[in-house]
Amino acid sequence: MTPSSDDPVPPVAAPSAAGDPAGASAAGTTERDATLAALMSRVALGDRSAFEQLYRATSAQLFGVVLRINRERGQAEEVLQEVFITVWRQASAFDGRQGAPLTWLTSIARHRAIDSLRRRATQPVTISRYGPLDGDGGSGDEDQDLLARLPGEGPGPLDLLDHASQAHALEHCMSALSGEQRSSLALAYYQGLSHAEVADHLAQPLGTVKSWVRRGLQSLRACLDRAAGLVGAMGRTA
Repeated sequence: MTPSSDDPVPPVAAPSAAGDPAGASAAGTTERDATLAALMSRVALGDRSAFEQLYRATSAQLFGVVLRINRERGQAEEVLQEVFITVWRQASAFDGRQGAPLTWLTSIARHRAIDSLRRRATQPVTISRYGPLDGDGGSGDEDQDLLARLPGEGPGPLDLLDHASQAHALEHCMSALSGEQRSSLALAYYQGLSHAEVADHLAQPLGTVKSWVRRGLQSLRACLDRAAGLVGAMGRTA
């Protein structure tokens, strides 16, 4: 996403997913928290210089958090920008008495990354059957029926239509789930996280996450079975 002039996310390349050294001392952590808290206070007052310092101090670790949830690097870079736009706008909401600055920032990063998975899960993927053919001997100005030019050994138009119908049914059934169920299923099956890791990312009890996954799968299976039955009935009456 492209930030507006009021959202001063530094125009630098997304950092690599590297965190703080594992052996950082407690004193070092306390000093870092104090530095970040001071920067947050200045950012809340609209200090762009402090915002850039905050970005450079935390963006690498936050990018790692986002990338562990959304592994599409391009999307993860966009999410990172969303995170810092949110920080710029909501810095005044940070209260150092309730937690460390990096904990607050990490929470924003996780929620933004999970939201990006929800958006991706509900976005339809469409492919036009008409378009130009490479090496076309014609004028090249007219789009061709790509399905009609498919090789005979591969899947035919009816096969492709069936696959498209299945994809549409899956998209429809996913949209019928609750947001928590979609997020849990996306993290568990699209990203390959364990139930415990999903619970950690969503900041929810393990039992709750297991329930969301189980009920989500049950609802998804029932919805897909109904869709398959409807397609079969239409085929018999055709």
